[in-house]
Amino acid sequence: MAARSGPDHRRRTGGHARAVLDRARALSRGAADLPAATERLQDSIRTQVAALERRLVQDRLAETPAEELRKLAPDLRLGGLLDAGFGTVAEIRAAPVHRLRALPGVGRRTARDAKDAAEAAAAKIEAATRFRFDPDRGDDDQTSLLAALTAERHARTAAEALREPLAEHAERLAAHLPAAERATSRTSMSLAGRRRAAEALDALTALEAVLDEPGVRRLEQALADARHRADPDAYDRDDLWRALEAEPAYYSAAIANLTGAAAPAEDHIGGDLRERVDTVELDLGLLTCRLREYQAFGAKFAVHQGKAVIGDETGLGKTVQALAVCAHLAAGGGRHFLVVCPASVEANWTAEARRRTSLDVYDLHGPDREEQGAKWLREGGLAVAAFNALHRLECLERDGLYLALLVVDEAHRAGSPELRRALAVLDVREHARRTLFLTGAPLEHRVDELRDLVSYLEPGLAGEIGPGGTAAGALRRLVAPVYLRRDQEDVLAELPERIEVQDRVRLSGLDEERYRAEVRAGSLAGMRRAASALPDSEKLERLAELVEAAEAEGRKTAVCSSFPDVLEAVQKRLGPLAIGTLTSEVPAEARRGLLDAFARADEPAVLLARLEEGGAALDLRAASLVVVCEPQWDPGLEGQALPPAGRGRRAQVRRLLAQDCVDERIGELREGRPLLFEHFAHRGEAGQLGETAMNTRRTRPLALDDESVPLEERIVTAERIRLGLD
Repeated sequence: MAARSGPDHRRRTGGHARAVLDRARALSRGAADLPAATERLQDSIRTQVAALERRLVQDRLAETPAEELRKLAPDLRLGGLLDAGFGTVAEIRAAPVHRLRALPGVGRRTARDAKDAAEAAAAKIEAATRFRFDPDRGDDDQTSLLAALTAERHARTAAEALREPLAEHAERLAAHLPAAERATSRTSMSLAGRRRAAEALDALTALEAVLDEPGVRRLEQALADARHRADPDAYDRDDLWRALEAEPAYYSAAIANLTGAAAPAEDHIGGDLRERVDTVELDLGLLTCRLREYQAFGAKFAVHQGKAVIGDETGLGKTVQALAVCAHLAAGGGRHFLVVCPASVEANWTAEARRRTSLDVYDLHGPDREEQGAKWLREGGLAVAAFNALHRLECLERDGLYLALLVVDEAHRAGSPELRRALAVLDVREHARRTLFLTGAPLEHRVDELRDLVSYLEPGLAGEIGPGGTAAGALRRLVAPVYLRRDQEDVLAELPERIEVQDRVRLSGLDEERYRAEVRAGSLAGMRRAASALPDSEKLERLAELVEAAEAEGRKTAVCSSFPDVLEAVQKRLGPLAIGTLTSEVPAEARRGLLDAFARADEPAVLLARLEEGGAALDLRAASLVVVCEPQWDPGLEGQALPPAGRGRRAQVRRLLAQDCVDERIGELREGRPLLFEHFAHRGEAGQLGETAMNTRRTRPLALDDESVPLEERIVTAERIRLGLD
């Protein structure tokens, strides 16, 4: 039976439907298009660099007098070649042997020896030749390479940033594309039965609804921008050369990494060990994210060595490297993994392990920690415990406890071997087949701490570490069998334009008390403030740890908050390290003076800044670390504080997020998820959370989705429901 026809039917089928499906397919292809564009650009860069290096070699050979060949072949008779006008190595190399033999005074042996010497000279020059941009020359070939490098950089960064949202929406769209395809043809619709035609129109409506979401429209625009910036022809010649002048280190590192011309970031561990580590084949089927090349090497190093310290600079992804080791060992049959860390990052570890692996994760914290520990021992998986809880956990005292891997984060905090914290770690280590210590502290300059860590793993090697005075490079080579550290400069070309990290904390008892009072009062601003870095809060302690790490690395830090009393608490906690506070109330002249003082500070310094609607724009370009104390649902408000991208040293943005509070509700809104997304979703079906959340209207109060109710009121309602206060 033919489907009923009508004005809306005709308007929405045919060309309109094709346009909707074209948009949906373009969005769906984005997750694959950007990585493919990155690979094409990388291949093009390698080809262009090889051509430019061949040209450099040829130029060098053309400038090298033929007499230089005698250094390679002392018995070579060049008289006949020189008399015939062959004055350079390039000319001899280019000439066929038969032509050289035809010259007066040049025999077969001389011709062959001359050619062999010319090839040897070329090989020597090739081995020593590395392409470097020459702005004085600035020719079309170099400009083309600059454009390809710039496009690759943007394509790679966009591919990484957009991968997860594109994949998520592609899955949503894929469910409707087959049925909606029929609506692209009015003939097909007229011949389809009423039911199938209705299904096609329903699928088309569903596609339109997804594509009309503000978040999806922004994603479409971001994808279009990324595709445009992945085109080398999109860039102005002068802009490209100015970018090179501003950031020469990046382009040099990018070429070196893509062509393999650079000494590896891990060169201090020695060629033999590096080759053996490279032979490790990681099984990352249980890891749900991708590793950068240096991160994969770090995981291989830990697997190969069995006992290791990964001491990468803060922000380079030590957590994901440790999780990759867990995933690899679990794929090979390992069952029990334990992470020991400071209490301030325990919540972060559990969240990252759940987000980045398919392992079962157990949080050995709180009143049910023994129940969780017993389940971990019974079922297997990854458990997370704080340093100060180790001696209280009965599950770690069970007979027969066997750990496939013990991970100790912020390992330098374990202290010297005689301290109780260190002894507790050592007791647990007795049950572990492998041990991995993580620390971002630059231990080359803290020799006592380095010696302590190495002593836990290789006591004999620790005895070789002197009391101090050893050059950092020599010390790193000495401890290379157990210690691997990479700085940003080592892996610059692999990093995104800006390193952004979410630091999750738990509310302390005092935090929770303050927070519940604000929920009862119905104050959204009070809830956000109570979950921020107030005195004696977990966020303030975590912020102090981040600033301490930044101070050790010589970084300048900006701390941003929407609340004056939060900034006041930070100022008191940091003391003289914090040089002042920027707000819209600070007069322009004083503002410039504060920014100038921050930029000129030789030692690590901290500048505080208030995020304000309609406030003066912040200029925090001198900061290489920005800590945002509470999440903002207006990205523009937060964005005014972010340091500019595209500098030689990647800026880091650390967002402090508290669990089980309004911070999570703001995160749901920013990600386009329903309020109380996980609260009502079945936690055991993590792989189907998206669909589950969409089908929870039977249990989720309708008031949470009622757009006629102000958003602020809905957020307060959600927290009242979650806390059982309604």
